[in-house]
Formats: sequence, C-alpha cells, structure tokens
Amino acid sequence: MRIRQLVLVAGQRDSVVDDLCSLFEIEVAFYDPGIIHFGLENAVIPVGDTFLEVVSPIQEETTAGRYLERRNGNGGYMVIVQTEDLKSEKARVEAEGIGIVWNADREEEGIHAQAIHLHPRDVGGAILSIDSMTPPKAWLWASSSWEKNVKTEVCNSLNGVHIQSKDPESMMRSWERALGKGSIYQDNQFQIQLEGSKVVFVEDTDGRGEGIDAFEINVNDKEKVLESAKSKGLIRNGEVYIGGVKFLLN
Repeated sequence: MRIRQLVLVAGQRDSVVDDLCSLFEIEVAFYDPGIIHFGLENAVIPVGDTFLEVVSPIQEETTAGRYLERRNGNGGYMVIVQTEDLKSEKARVEAEGIGIVWNADREEEGIHAQAIHLHPRDVGGAILSIDSMTPPKAWLWASSSWEKNVKTEVCNSLNGVHIQSKDPESMMRSWERALGKGSIYQDNQFQIQLEGSKVVFVEDTDGRGEGIDAFEINVNDKEKVLESAKSKGLIRNGEVYIGGVKFLLN
C-alpha cells in the first residue's frame, strides 16, 4: 500500500494549478468531466508516477465547499492510497466499523479501477480513499495516457502527507485502523510507514483545526526550488506554500 495521489481543494482551481505547474515544472494530464458528480471541477497532475489533484466547487452545498469554509480557505483535502487487494481492504475496513461513503468500479481502455472513500467522521483529518488499479501502474483518474505528461526535471514523486490535530496520537490511532497498519514514533512524530511513503501526525499550530498540514515531495535540487519559490512569492515562514498546503522538499 502506498500514497498514489494527494488532493488540494481551492476556491479557484486554476491559480493553484498554475503555481504548482510553474514551481515544479509539471503539467496537467487530465480534467475529469465525471467529477461533476460531486459538484466539482478538477485537474490531475503527474509527479513521476504519483499525482497531485486540485478540486474546486462549481455548485452550491458541496462537501468540498463546506470544507473550504470550515478550514478558512484553500488546503489539503484528500489522501488516495493504492492497494493490490481492494476486496480484502474493504472487508477489513467494514470489520473495523468504518463507514464507506462512496464506491467506484470502472473498466475503461483495458484498465480496471476500483475505489472506496472512507467516512471522514471515522478517520479524521482528510477524506481517505483506498484504490486499486489493474494493471497496477495505471491510474485511470489521470486518464489512460497520463504518462506522456510526466515531467521529472524538477520533482520525482509525492512521498508523504502530514495530518495536523490537537491530539496527533489519537488521530494516528484512527488512521491505523483505517489503513490496517501499525505506527512508529520517529523524529518526535507519530508516523505510519507505507511503501515509499508515509503518513505523519503533527500538532495543529496554525489554528485551522484538524486537516492536512503538508505534502512531502521529492525534488532534484532543493535549493534551486526554494529560490524559485521565493521569486514567485510562494514562501511563508521559510517554507513553500501552495493552495494552503506546505510543501516539504526532500
């Protein structure tokens, strides 16, 4: 199981997409018309073989719109992890008493995509989706041809998400149940280690309440990205911020 896609929610999609693409020299692979089902528009951007997505409400009374109000602006919204055996994961989630609010099962252009969204009330911090793809390297949510849009001159992969809470240990316990994984305490932080990625639990220090604090992104030249971010006005308190999310460079 690994993190495959991280999602931001923004009042205005395109300005956040422009900042991401400009700083990390990446490009949009897909605008999914099907996401109108949730009252949203989106853009999906490959980062190596992982993905950033930006969603924005285009209808009234959406879950994403309420989330923007609750956290007072743009921010992290969703964490999508990929598993090889969704059937087993779904059975485990249900046995834990965790609600499932949405199921997906699509077959298109030789790709079989499945997903479950877990109830945020039972997990906390973000919407968590557990997905599977056949073949595993595919990612239908970015179209069947996303690989032609991959740009790795600046960045290679998303490899972590930080969830903030007034009680990080309690939040970590909820995610342990949701992911079926144990945690460790490392670098003064509670962490759940996944394949090539991790979920980290931190204190709420900005007063925005529980939610996503940061994404970790692997870059080729950290100092060069920081200098570029400074020139673009994307630095706050010495860190890169885009769309209400801190981007930790590693």
